[in-house]
Amino acid sequence: MKATGIGIDLVEVSRIRELLEKHGQRFKDRTFTAGEIAYCDACAEPAMHYAARFAAKEAAAKALGTGIWAEGVNWTDIEVVRTVSGKPEIALHGAARQHAGDATCLVSLTHTSDLAMAQVLLA
Repeated sequence: MKATGIGIDLVEVSRIRELLEKHGQRFKDRTFTAGEIAYCDACAEPAMHYAARFAAKEAAAKALGTGIWAEGVNWTDIEVVRTVSGKPEIALHGAARQHAGDATCLVSLTHTSDLAMAQVLLA
């Protein structure tokens, strides 16, 4: 497997919590897929899980190339999904999938009550 891109991002959970409080469903719908929203809203601390997914989207965008937001990739084109075992994976849709070609994204997420981080390897 040859790596073609790598990205990492760190997000303050308080920043995402403030966006959720200020913009609510509008922020959610613009940034996250229905599956991501359902998962995060079912968690005891939704902001922490939204922050981890936000970081993963940013990290994936960096792995794909920093200019992709300007090239038609939307937030919802990058989705954090979970396998049956609970392992997070990145699913690429639309322009993000076109940008990645045959490559797949490997992701690692971590979070505390204060910070969320994600690292994505495009291979």
